[in-house]
Amino acid sequence: MPELSSAHALAAAQHGVISREQAAGCGLSVHQIQRLVRTGRWRRVRVGVYLVRGDPAPALAARVMAAQLVYGPRAVAVGGTAARLWRMQGPLPGPGHEFIHLCAPGVAGAKHEGLRLHGWRVGPDEVTLCGGIRLTTPGRTVRDTVLMTDRYSGISVIDSALQQGLVNAEDLPVPEAANAGRQGARRTRSWWSLADGRAQSTFETRLRLVCHDAGIPPETLQYPVHDGEGGLVGHADLAWPGWGVVAEADGSAPHALPDALFTDRRRQNRILSAPERLVLLRFTWRDLQRPDDIVAMILEARDQRAAMAGAAR
Repeated sequence: MPELSSAHALAAAQHGVISREQAAGCGLSVHQIQRLVRTGRWRRVRVGVYLVRGDPAPALAARVMAAQLVYGPRAVAVGGTAARLWRMQGPLPGPGHEFIHLCAPGVAGAKHEGLRLHGWRVGPDEVTLCGGIRLTTPGRTVRDTVLMTDRYSGISVIDSALQQGLVNAEDLPVPEAANAGRQGARRTRSWWSLADGRAQSTFETRLRLVCHDAGIPPETLQYPVHDGEGGLVGHADLAWPGWGVVAEADGSAPHALPDALFTDRRRQNRILSAPERLVLLRFTWRDLQRPDDIVAMILEARDQRAAMAGAAR
């Protein structure tokens, strides 16, 4: 049917979803729409909005688009939802993670069908389009998200936005100041100065904060290590060059691709064999459950390296 082809083409431009009114505009009757749903070819994802593919779990973009089709052209994805659409790292599964956070006039505070609706004042210059979805700009997204989450996740979001070039470090005082007077602003005031765009993952950020809180912040991040001829052999995630100690945040993502684990281990071995004779520590996500052990290992490595240096003399 040309009407169905037209509806599917429109849905394809909307992350696979279409509203009842849009389907009718393509020429489909109410009976035809009901038959598509009844036979499983379409699936209702929200009142009056359908997913035209058979995906058992709609992607985030499809769920956000579906909500915006319901709440109209002034509905904007905000907070953690916008952060995930921008692919900012930091927000982890937890209370509120499963909700779509949307700013829509006149519906503040409502919570239903997987939605949390906010009544924040979002200026026209703070809204943009990304993949056809209305969402807050990166700067506005960051300043909203930090108010909605914990310290580790909030700083990770800022780090990720910096690392991806979505925001600039010199501009951070602007969103920080703009949050003044909002709920949670005082609690998050010190977070902004701890942000560092050199962190390449939320794991690195969390590991850095553990060290910072223990009074042993890394001297530098992404520390370049060279061989005897001055050639670069790799970068260490966190480093204390004065102590001769470096640390790697061994998250799962870098090792998900074929041969990635072997390549990363080879890089780490080359760092170990470099002339600096660095002590290399490797941490995993599970280690974050024991922050005191992380600190103890770093201090032990510092003492070990000092002993090695003393023996060499």
